[in-house]
Amino acid sequence: MPNATSLQNVVFIVVQSLTERPHAWLTDFCIYCSQSPRGSVDRHMINPPLTRSPLGGACVRFPQLLAMSFLALIALSASAKAESPAGYMNRVAGELMAASRSGSAAQFAMVINNNADIPSIGITALGTYARSLRKTDRPKYYDGMVNFIARYAAKEAPNYPVDKIIVTAQSRGATYGTYVDTRIKLASGQSYDVRWHVVRRGNRYKVRDAQVIGFWMTSFLNNLFQNFISENGGNPGSLVVALNR
Repeated sequence: MPNATSLQNVVFIVVQSLTERPHAWLTDFCIYCSQSPRGSVDRHMINPPLTRSPLGGACVRFPQLLAMSFLALIALSASAKAESPAGYMNRVAGELMAASRSGSAAQFAMVINNNADIPSIGITALGTYARSLRKTDRPKYYDGMVNFIARYAAKEAPNYPVDKIIVTAQSRGATYGTYVDTRIKLASGQSYDVRWHVVRRGNRYKVRDAQVIGFWMTSFLNNLFQNFISENGGNPGSLVVALNR
């Protein structure tokens, strides 16, 4: 388990990456995907410099941290009737592990589509640029966002084989929804905590966000997308095109 000093180092490095070049690897990823057969992305094309890992002696990259968080962000579907958020998360833990072990981008995409709070996550990720995105482009943007996350998550999943997910607590959210705390145990014996932000959408629960080692992971997506748009003329359409390559 990481100590306080190592976590402080990770916080500094990740925040520094957000302020310096948080979107550069997305640009490289999109360029490479446009030039390569689908599904043949070279891991070195999308990985920025290494940083010390919060999981032990190995190394972790900014996009890997993002991918690791989205492995957590794919909470699966269930009816919310007669079920608490903690019960929901506990019940779907087996399916979550199956998805992380599958290595299939299509399975990840299916899980995300069915269960993530996609419209809220997607529109928030655009920030003020959301006003400039045509409503007719939103479905394509959502599809691109889901496929982008799914492809990267599927590629990184083998690096973080999950052995067990344990629900440890449930509490009301600061403003809305419910927090469900879990302990993710890896096959290596290492573990980390994930706090899920679960919200009610009609008669179903959806996952709005996930916090890993102190970071709310949609904040990374927000910075990533908004910086990409900013460097491409301030047009969110450029992001839609890039995500759908």
